[in-house]
Amino acid sequence: MTPDPIDLRIVEATQAGLPLVARPYHAIAERLGLAPDDVMARMARMQDLGAIRRIGAVPNHYRLGWRANGMTVWDVDDARVDALGERIGRLPFVSHCYLRPRRPPSWTYNLFAMVHGRDRAEATRQADLIRAELADACRAGEVLFSTMILKKTGLRIASAAAE
Repeated sequence: MTPDPIDLRIVEATQAGLPLVARPYHAIAERLGLAPDDVMARMARMQDLGAIRRIGAVPNHYRLGWRANGMTVWDVDDARVDALGERIGRLPFVSHCYLRPRRPPSWTYNLFAMVHGRDRAEATRQADLIRAELADACRAGEVLFSTMILKKTGLRIASAAAE
């Protein structure tokens, strides 16, 4: 996909986040001098074409009271990992779940699922529930707790005005 100048203006206006208002697409449209329906249709098209991967909230878990953030990592039977990953990803306390390649001999884990608890005990209980769901397909697992908050941002397009 080759974005046109209007698509680029929309991406530049939204790449740092949508406005925290009741109608964010309308606010973007007003700022850019476009119709809200045009902004929404263009963003949907860019998402359908893969130019925009996703639109979603990026919460600061610490400010929401979730201080124990743990990436659970699992060594799951390759023949069952896709189906089990789907089930784990649907658990209400898992914020994201994905398959990653193993790096033997030191890294045998292939299924990752992020959990968030108010404390480590809560996150550990969530990991125990995942382990029970994986049952005999799971050979090993760990919880890797976050030790700091990293700023989460995606790719940024430099503004034509800044060049």
